Amino acid sequence: MGGSSGSGSGGGFNRLGDVKGLEQKAREALRGGRKNVFLSFSAKDLDEVNLIRAHAKNEYSDIEFNDRSVREPYDSERAEYIRLRLKERINQASTTVVYVSENTADSNWVAWEVETSLTLGKRVIAMYKGDRLPTSLPRWISDQRIKRVAWKDLAKELY
Repeated sequence: MGGSSGSGSGGGFNRLGDVKGLEQKAREALRGGRKNVFLSFSAKDLDEVNLIRAHAKNEYSDIEFNDRSVREPYDSERAEYIRLRLKERINQASTTVVYVSENTADSNWVAWEVETSLTLGKRVIAMYKGDRLPTSLPRWISDQRIKRVAWKDLAKELY
């Protein structure tokens, strides 16, 4: 990424290469530095995720979740439309955070959202509550070498 670290009078960039990175930094600056994060989760975890969403709405939080609860079956008539809308939201985010629980492995939507995020070049982080990972995690978490962090450490991981 660009940026001048020296004290020369010209300032500016050492190199211009990362246009996507520059665009993302500009969007973050316009949002007041908050990270736009796509939150992926199993519909069975909605109550827990609502607590996380509420915490992120705190004015002192640096995280803004960009997500929608999908209650439609993965193979429903509206699934293609839902995938299109979700892909747009994932593309707007800087990172995809997957809330992992004992329910995650059963969600086709979560697997699709993670696969789409990786295809779009997004960073993916698996987040869990408390101090211990759930005992049954989807295999794709280890296969894709997705970093796992506790909710309390998420903000540090995003910056």
